[in-house]
Amino acid sequence: MAQLWGGRFTKETDKLVYNFNASISFDQKFYKEDIEGSMAHVKMLAATGVLTEAERDEILSGLSGILADVESGTLEITSEYEDIHSFVEANLIDRIGDAGKKLHTGRSRNDQVALDMRLYTRKEIVNLKELVKELMVVLHGLMKEHIDTFMPGFTHLQKAQPITLAHHFGAYMEMFKRDYGRLSDIYERMNYCPLGAGALAGTTYPLDRDMTAELLGFKGATLNSMDSVSDRDYVIELLSALSTIMMHLSRFSEEIIIWNSNEYGFVELDDAYSTGSSIMPQKKNPDIAELVRGKTGRVYGALMQMLTTMKGIPLAYNKDMQEDKEFTFDAIDTVKGCLALFTGMIKTMTVNKGTMESSAKKGFTNATDAADYLVNKGVPFRDAHGIVGQLVLYCIEKNISLDEMSLEEYKKISSVFEDDIYDAISLETCVEKRETIGAPSRTSMEKVIAVNDEYLKGI
Repeated sequence: MAQLWGGRFTKETDKLVYNFNASISFDQKFYKEDIEGSMAHVKMLAATGVLTEAERDEILSGLSGILADVESGTLEITSEYEDIHSFVEANLIDRIGDAGKKLHTGRSRNDQVALDMRLYTRKEIVNLKELVKELMVVLHGLMKEHIDTFMPGFTHLQKAQPITLAHHFGAYMEMFKRDYGRLSDIYERMNYCPLGAGALAGTTYPLDRDMTAELLGFKGATLNSMDSVSDRDYVIELLSALSTIMMHLSRFSEEIIIWNSNEYGFVELDDAYSTGSSIMPQKKNPDIAELVRGKTGRVYGALMQMLTTMKGIPLAYNKDMQEDKEFTFDAIDTVKGCLALFTGMIKTMTVNKGTMESSAKKGFTNATDAADYLVNKGVPFRDAHGIVGQLVLYCIEKNISLDEMSLEEYKKISSVFEDDIYDAISLETCVEKRETIGAPSRTSMEKVIAVNDEYLKGI
């Protein structure tokens, strides 16, 4: 059992205790970050005179060799080591001897793992932002394509008013823009280097923490050594942002599932993003959308786990904080997979424009506009509301839409109606009259699409 401690202890750690305490099974993900951090630390130690240039070069060469061998598969990370830090240091000492024992000068595993977690999280935020951007680019393209695709807008899952598919997709575009912004905000807040904080109270060595921070691409060094090693609020922030992304993906998935059903028929998913039934040959199931919806709870669980782990920990470092990794790794991987697959799914699905438009007509989504027509003819709104209610009841009994009523039928309910009612309640008129920014008219949507064009160019 390779450990970085032992002088204080008179007997071997119980094997069960050792395994329970060890983190190598999951923190081996940090091998690159751990070596990158160690290289920056060694360069700084040499620059401040703690190490000689010869020692620096020897250690850097050893670390480079370990990194190359791990990545080529020549060197395996095994459970013989307690954590990734002991793996790197033990192998370094094996390769270069006593110079390797100086690697850990002026640092603790506490600030070392805090650094590794920040480096890893920072890298993954960049990857997540790129995936969110790819989704937004696809959505943006769909908005341009479907600016004239009429469909019903819903409240309470009931058809409410006519909109366009571009307008509907635009709602999710706004959500994902905020998600992208949250990831950017987290990156900015967490981008400070904890290395040099030591176990909790810094060190007596003349470290240049600003140099280390600069070498590793941070804005600067953290300003309190206890905070540096004992908080993971940036992880909680990330898990919260990931939970919000998954909530948005889940809502969108729910709609895709409904739209893909026989009863709606608004869209058809590509074969590559669907599966069949083992017993029912006619089935084409929206499994990807369902899995995205299902995996949302998994990411929520990671957030709750992390909040619960951190809620009762006194300053500074406590071993509980080792629990910050597995659930976070899983949540990041889950969201990355969901973003990539969801993007592919909506990019390849077929939109049934005629079905959407027919659904808007048959759902009386233009009823509000019929009432507005009467108001514009001088009928009080409350009376107009009642008249249109009668129209809808009549249409339901006859199994027709408002567009299919004859003028004679209209006049039987109210003599105010004239031929211009048909233009007033056409889907195109209903949509195009709504010209305020954020509304579904072509004029409004073109303005929003132009804003999004600039937004996507700038990120």
